[in-house]
Amino acid sequence: MLQKFNPKNEKIKVHVGGKLLDRAEAKVSVFDSVVQGGDAVWEGLRVYQNGIFCLDRHLERLQDSAKALSFEQIPSKEAVKKAIVETLQANGMQDETHIRLTLTRGEKITSGMDPRLNQKGCCLIVLAEWKPLVYDNEKGIRVITSSIRRNAPHFLDSKIHHNNLLNNILAKIQANVSGVDAAIMLDNYGFVAELNDTNLFMVKKEKLFTPHADACLHGVTRGLVMEVAHSLGIAVIEKNLSLTEFYTADEVFATGTMGELTPVVDIDGRRIENSSDRKVTEEIRDAFHELIPKYCEKVM
Repeated sequence: MLQKFNPKNEKIKVHVGGKLLDRAEAKVSVFDSVVQGGDAVWEGLRVYQNGIFCLDRHLERLQDSAKALSFEQIPSKEAVKKAIVETLQANGMQDETHIRLTLTRGEKITSGMDPRLNQKGCCLIVLAEWKPLVYDNEKGIRVITSSIRRNAPHFLDSKIHHNNLLNNILAKIQANVSGVDAAIMLDNYGFVAELNDTNLFMVKKEKLFTPHADACLHGVTRGLVMEVAHSLGIAVIEKNLSLTEFYTADEVFATGTMGELTPVVDIDGRRIENSSDRKVTEEIRDAFHELIPKYCEKVM
């Protein structure tokens, strides 16, 4: 499901380093750390009519990631929110919008790996575009298992929401070559971690299972889905899950800010077939949609 260019985004304004710039002029320095080494952190935000979904949770994760990477002069939540508001107002965006929020370590005085060369503080980028949800949540998606393993904490901790996405991109390339929508990435023990771009859940005998958040990202939507399931009286179990367990699950779905809850209908050619009369995914998705206004922060 390749995203298409929306002509409405041709003339957007982008917030870069404290300035609102036309799309064609929105650039960072060749000395910026994100160019030099992918040295940046990011968040994806979804704008609904009621506001920005789980804004504080995303900003907290952004700041935690930056702190873990020892960034200097990390902007406050208030400063980031101000840049977001300015960007949305400049573009007249109030709904159906995706924001790619990036915080780089900033510009270096000369090229090199050493963070001490970054002496100008962080660079904040607010890129807002009109975008629908990334997946067709009625049709669902087909996936394969990638040979590319998800980073383990002793290599690069997934709790840091960093811009070094090459292993995810390599997995996505394998999905593209296979003609499917996404790729399952396993952890270093061979258990399922997540998709290349979203978290994973499975349902078996009306119980909800999801991998431990060790090699996978502790997603904001993932956390809310678990809260919703608990509120519905559905048992939620975090454990090591094998591919076999996913192949034989009653239901499988992915979660993420850009896709909400997306059914996975086929894994490595195995059709996911529900042997139960109960449709747990639909129950959780309906309850999740009802909660969206509650978790949206009105910023304008």
